[in-house]
Amino acid sequence: MSELVRVRPAEPGDYDRIIPVVDEWWERPIRSVLPRLFLDHFHRTSLIAEDGVGLAGFLIGVLSPSAPDTAYIHFVAVAPRARQEGLARRLYQRFFELAAAEHRTQVKAITSPQNQRSIAFHTALGFTVTGPVRDYDGPGVDRMVFRLPLPHQPGPAPS
Repeated sequence: MSELVRVRPAEPGDYDRIIPVVDEWWERPIRSVLPRLFLDHFHRTSLIAEDGVGLAGFLIGVLSPSAPDTAYIHFVAVAPRARQEGLARRLYQRFFELAAAEHRTQVKAITSPQNQRSIAFHTALGFTVTGPVRDYDGPGVDRMVFRLPLPHQPGPAPS
């Protein structure tokens, strides 16, 4: 992957750059699952990738406030021009590091059973896959559930 791709923490204003391209990058209407609240309230745990052309990719991640051991990847996309260069893997790795630094012991994500590309990608990263989980997101909305344990982070040395 080109070293000219810079990954940085997201900012709330990045939403206005992401939302116009997300349907095209996902090759289907998907913007409804990415409301502005994710960048307004979870920008600190989300990532933006930029290259010489502009926005190259992003990852929207959350440190679960209800499950203190869990981090969750809500949405990831990479510009078609930046695919097959390891950018998605790089975004995930940065998120894993961020989650581990916050003492999270696992990362979770979901996708639709039809999204074979996502299932293959997550499996290649070492996630376990469960599913399809029937009615996961409501009646008739099945999902594949991904889980990846994070390496144990040593705590401070005993005194």
